[in-house]
Amino acid sequence: MAAAMASAAERAVLEEEFKWLLQEEVHAVLKQLQDILKEASHRFALPASGSGGAVKQENFVLSTSGTDQVKGVLTLQGDALCQADVNLKMPRNNQLLHFAFREDKQWKLQQIQDARNHVNQAIYLLMNRDVNYQFKTGSEVLKLMDAVMLQLSRARNRLTTPATLTLPEIASSGLTKMFTPALPPDILVNFYINLNKLCLTVYQLHVLQPSTTKNFKPAGGSILHNPGAMFEFGNQRYEVSHVHKVECVVPWLNDALVFFTVSLQLCQQLKDKISVFSSYWNYRPY
Repeated sequence: MAAAMASAAERAVLEEEFKWLLQEEVHAVLKQLQDILKEASHRFALPASGSGGAVKQENFVLSTSGTDQVKGVLTLQGDALCQADVNLKMPRNNQLLHFAFREDKQWKLQQIQDARNHVNQAIYLLMNRDVNYQFKTGSEVLKLMDAVMLQLSRARNRLTTPATLTLPEIASSGLTKMFTPALPPDILVNFYINLNKLCLTVYQLHVLQPSTTKNFKPAGGSILHNPGAMFEFGNQRYEVSHVHKVECVVPWLNDALVFFTVSLQLCQQLKDKISVFSSYWNYRPY
């Protein structure tokens, strides 16, 4: 009898604690998440609602730990690469090539655009449950946390996982038409984000003559193609002879990645607290 009473008393205490968790602590965590993700959103240079302010331009110097075959300066404005000024020293004859974006052109970085959209979606989900909203069950909180974590994971993955492209896809990209003077036919370029870095890859090609004895095997999709990779484009076969990769660190991308990690940890901690209560009951009260 005493054990049953103790059990009933313990259960009553647990139910009060769980009620407090749903009514108070959940909203405190949601507020914290909103504040962090709004900071992340500002890092993407999103104009505040109604402010309409122009996004500032930032210049970044390209560098590499290897040779100095490629040098340049990139100008980033939010999710748009609005200028690229690149010098390329050709290995064969040390000829120096210079090319830059045409003034009427800018290149949208889809990875940044997508990551920003996922952050906005996470903020939207959180704002839909304001302080006046009353969570009735733990499962309701778990579903919300899962939905927010999905958006944050997608945002992070867009910055940490560049697209895999085939060489024909790079050759047919609108990026090849961005430059003045026009890129020579034996040069391909590709820009992408990798973690907190904006990367430029320059591929130098040579034409494979029909009489070549080389066994032609077209390369598949890759983030970075190696010398020797072959492809066909415009009824012509090519082989990559040289690859130059240069990059620059974008500090606010690093900030955004840290905010994503902290937010995901907060979501998981809240999920864990909710789940702990289920272990005290034989049935699932949430």
